[in-house]
Formats: sequence, C-alpha cells, structure tokens
Amino acid sequence: MNSTITKPELGQLRLQGVTRRFGPVTALDHLDLTIEGGEFIALLGPSGCGKSTALSCLAGLLPLSEGAIWADDVRIDTLPSEKREFGMVFQNYALFPHLSIRDNVGFGLKVRGVNKQELRARVDEALAMVDLQEHASKLPGQLSGGQQQRVAIARAVVLRPRLVLMDEPLSNLDAKLRLQMRTEIRRLHQSLKLTTIYVTHDQEEALALADRVVVLRRSKVDQVGPPEEVYNRPINTYVASFMGFRNLFSVETTSSTGQQGIVGARSHGNSFQVTAQRPIQAGRAIMAIRPEDFQLGPVDGNSLRVRAVVVEFSGHTFVVEGVTEAGEVIHLRLKDRVSAGDTIEVGFSPYSALLFTGDECSDDVVQTAAAVQVEVFS
Repeated sequence: MNSTITKPELGQLRLQGVTRRFGPVTALDHLDLTIEGGEFIALLGPSGCGKSTALSCLAGLLPLSEGAIWADDVRIDTLPSEKREFGMVFQNYALFPHLSIRDNVGFGLKVRGVNKQELRARVDEALAMVDLQEHASKLPGQLSGGQQQRVAIARAVVLRPRLVLMDEPLSNLDAKLRLQMRTEIRRLHQSLKLTTIYVTHDQEEALALADRVVVLRRSKVDQVGPPEEVYNRPINTYVASFMGFRNLFSVETTSSTGQQGIVGARSHGNSFQVTAQRPIQAGRAIMAIRPEDFQLGPVDGNSLRVRAVVVEFSGHTFVVEGVTEAGEVIHLRLKDRVSAGDTIEVGFSPYSALLFTGDECSDDVVQTAAAVQVEVFS
C-alpha cells in the first residue's frame, strides 16, 4: 500500500466544550480535546457513551448544543459538512450498489467538479493504495466485506481530506478480516499520516491502532493517553475494567504504602501483597487483576482457592470462570489444563494487581465487584 497522496495541512484540531443534547438527554458533555496534525485518535467506550455523537458533531451531521470546534485558527462547527474537508468511513460502507468500484471512489471528486483527467489519476492512485486496481470495474456486491471496506477507505482518502473520521469500520467483518483490515488501516496511516479519529468499542482495536486513546463513559471523558499508559495505568476501576481487568475484588488494605510501594490487603480471610501505583492509606479499596495474570499455585505469598465452573479451551490457554471460597466470581486464563469442577489454588504477582480507592472506584464497577455467587464451595 504505497501512495504519493499529498498530506493535507492540518496543524491542530481543537474541541472546546463540545456538547450535544437530545431534549433532556445529554449525549456528549463538554468534551475538550486537542488533536495534533497526523495523530491517530481512538474514541473508546461502550454503546451510548457519546463516541459516535462526537464523530457526528465533527462531521457536521449534528449541530452542537454548546462549544466550538477549531481547525487551526478557523472555527468549523458553524460550517456545513461539505465545507469542512473531512473524509468519512462508515460502519456499513455506504457504497452505491449500482456504481462500479471506480465510480464509487471517484463520486466525491465528480461532485466537486474535478476534471476528468485529474479524477482518473486520483482514483487510480487510491485504488492502487488499497490494492483494488483489478476490481475497478466490478460492482460492490461482487466484492468481499473486507474489499468493500477498502473501497470505502479509498473513497475517503481520495478527497485528500484534512481529517479522516472512521465510525466502527470493522465491526461488520469476521475476526480474521478484522485483523487484516486493522493492519491495513495502520499501514495506511503510517504511509499518509492523515489525521484520523476512529470510533470503536473494542479495546484491542483502539490499543493496536491509536497514538492516543480517549476513554468515554456516560458522555464524558474518563482518561486520555497513549495506549500503553491507558492499558497499564488506568486511572479508575471503569477504565481498568475496560482495559481487561475483569477481576475486581473488594478488599481492606491493612497498611499504608510501605517500602517499594508494597501494600497489605485482606479479603474474606485471605491476605495479599499488592504494589500500589501511588501512596494510599489503610481502608477500603478495589483490587483489580487481569485473568492472564493468574497462574497455578501461590505466587509471592498471594493465593486463592478457586472452584472451576466453566472452562473453555482457546488454543493457547484455558479460559476459566470460577468461584472463590467467599463466593466471588473470578476469571482466569491459565496455560495449564483445568476441568470444570476442579478445585485449584492460584496466585498472582504483587506487581500485576492494581488498587483503587475513593473516587477512583466507579459505582457500577464496585457493585460488580461486591456481587457473589449463591453457591459457595466448602
């Protein structure tokens, strides 16, 4: 996917207090975000968090209730969609079924009055960029889902937009195609360095593609940062749960932060050693651990007895949903074979667990952490 398409000039995009209401419902609440030219930004969150609303406001499909959007020194939220010079890639491709692939890609250029010679050259370049030259005369229905998505991407970038907006473009593809297209999108971005805003509910997609991840919850931003930072240092239990920390246990910390950041914690008669990311005092907390960070047997004095309830083989690991002696649901991903009904002892390194206290504990996540199964093994 090599291309000579000229990178459009966009120094900075600024969203200032961007708000969108639908009657009494606030779908997006005072979003502040600065995006540098050439950045790839992922808006990440569950359905209803406001990410698609943000994209629609940027595209000019929805007017703002409050706030402003600036492209460098020009305010653009007051401009109609076609004046913003943005490209859009939709979830459902939105191709014209009766037009050839060439005509689909060149449609926007034709509407803009680009002369035939330049139109053909730019369409040829865009088709080559997504490796679809041989399919130029076909109709969309003759292509696979992944090929149709590549047509949609070519149609967006052929316009040489200042900003590319992608609304969950891979959600309609199967798992194999999603991985392939994810690589193609990343390669395309590295080649063209187009400023891109990408909406997804898939944390793996966001981490793989983005230069920065924006985690949204209930129409507001919870955390913004590079993928490694958001993944390894989530600022609260909500972001942690979204970043794969499926195990959330209510604990009592039995000591303040000691040497090397070690904190003692206790839950239902079990004592643990956990490394705190920041100083904390003794008291109630939520301890978060990823399923893959458990292993059979105690680790550095940390151990739990677990009864395996559901076991799935994933190819490299055994995915286990179990229950602890206290009746807490626990999720494990183990390299060793485990069968449903087995009682096992598992442990985790103090460095793999996170502790959250006070305002870092989201109410909905805390309720999940406090939930227990009815059946407790003896």
